[in-house]
Amino acid sequence: MSDKDLYEILGVSKDSSQEEIKKSYRKLAMKYHPDQNKGDVNAEKKFKEISAAYEILKDPNKKNAYDQYGHDAFRQGNMGGGFRGFDDFASSFNFSDFNSIFEDFFGEGFSSSARRNGPQKGSDLRYNMSIALNDAFSGRKTQIRIPTHIKCTKCKGTASADGSGPSTCTTCNGYGKVRSSSGFFSIERSCPNCGGEGATIRNPCLKCSGTGRTKKQKTISINIPPGVDTGTRIRVTGEGEPGLKGASNGDLYIFVDVKKDKLFEREEENLFCNIPISVTQAILGGEIEVPTIEGKKAILTIPPGTQSETRFRLKGKGMTILQQKSRGDMYVETSVEVPINLTNKQKDILREFEKEGGTSKAHSPKSQSFFSKLKEVWEDLT
Repeated sequence: MSDKDLYEILGVSKDSSQEEIKKSYRKLAMKYHPDQNKGDVNAEKKFKEISAAYEILKDPNKKNAYDQYGHDAFRQGNMGGGFRGFDDFASSFNFSDFNSIFEDFFGEGFSSSARRNGPQKGSDLRYNMSIALNDAFSGRKTQIRIPTHIKCTKCKGTASADGSGPSTCTTCNGYGKVRSSSGFFSIERSCPNCGGEGATIRNPCLKCSGTGRTKKQKTISINIPPGVDTGTRIRVTGEGEPGLKGASNGDLYIFVDVKKDKLFEREEENLFCNIPISVTQAILGGEIEVPTIEGKKAILTIPPGTQSETRFRLKGKGMTILQQKSRGDMYVETSVEVPINLTNKQKDILREFEKEGGTSKAHSPKSQSFFSKLKEVWEDLT
């Protein structure tokens, strides 16, 4: 273990006051700080060494032990096992250790990675919005009303009656925490004066009770872009809760739910629609009109002999694709409707059609194929 003198490491004498020791450490810490010497292993080693030395000399009990016994006071087994060897202490010294040391200087305007607890940004808000499928296709501009907080109109969000805003807390010097020591232990807690915020309002606004905001129903204009789907999240920057004491606003998030449509089913950018056609249309073919999502009609050609569940594709007639100019496709599935409530004459015509071979293999290939397979199964069983 190295027996390098701790006072020599910090460049002070044994008779130096705590203020002088602190001042010297501060100067050396700023010089060898890793942030100022990126990639310099020697600087980092030196920084740990001076930090470990200061950790001992800043504490009256540890300093007295060192003054009496030197490094022996911190070797394994001495002082009741309460201290580590200095070399072990320095080599294991990490950034959280010397960050706590830096906090001792906060009143003097010096800080490392310690963070001041200034005004906090306002909370984000969530709004669930249900829209129709055609609105999801074309987009929609609408207004919503949400219960929220707004900046106080009297103090303009400063929280103070004179508009001066928060002042740095004199108890914690803006850090938001205070530290008290007892023997070898150091306890840090929130500042009792500012509640951990690092700032106080000396002359609070009476209207908002010194918070800088008041409750109100707020109307917000929302632009729903074309192509949204259930689960789409739209962010409206700065329309969330205002922060306390003049801090910036949070954001508003719109969560979209697209309601089920009466005619169309959606699968991502494609639409599906079931259209019933008559037996005559299925047999003879023809043209039918089908609805589209934009509220118009498209012409679909039905070829002769169309069966139920035949699917036709209408290219580019589906949903708008979010943040694109292109569209998906629309698929029309036919359902051949069997007529009911026939007249006697209509029934006679169908019976005549049956006699003329209307259900023959040439006219009904699927039926004939099925019954042929069924016949083979029965023959195998006998």
